[in-house]
Amino acid sequence: MTKNELEERLIDFAVKIIKFCKNLPDSREGIYIAGQLTRSGCSTALNFGEAQDAESLKDLIHKNKIILKELRETRVALKICLRAEISTNQNENNWLINESNELISIFVVSNKKLRNKI
Repeated sequence: MTKNELEERLIDFAVKIIKFCKNLPDSREGIYIAGQLTRSGCSTALNFGEAQDAESLKDLIHKNKIILKELRETRVALKICLRAEISTNQNENNWLINESNELISIFVVSNKKLRNKI
């Protein structure tokens, strides 16, 4: 996967998170989870954009670790949303969890390869 393809995938993920959050209930729980998901889910694409101008290999690894943290936070929030039945669209919720798992795997492998270069 090229950097551009990965960036597009992260942008698509962020957009789907935003659309998913728009459909969460206007309850205390829905508003809270929507805020968390929007911040962490969108920051993955934004941080990836920032990582493209990393000042060194160590800086790139650090920025990729931030992306991983945000992806993991997003995945946990999605799981909470699913288990607490906050979302009415379980299929979309499950798709987002699966996509976050795949993106996490991509960044774990990428970071291992980068660390081996040091």
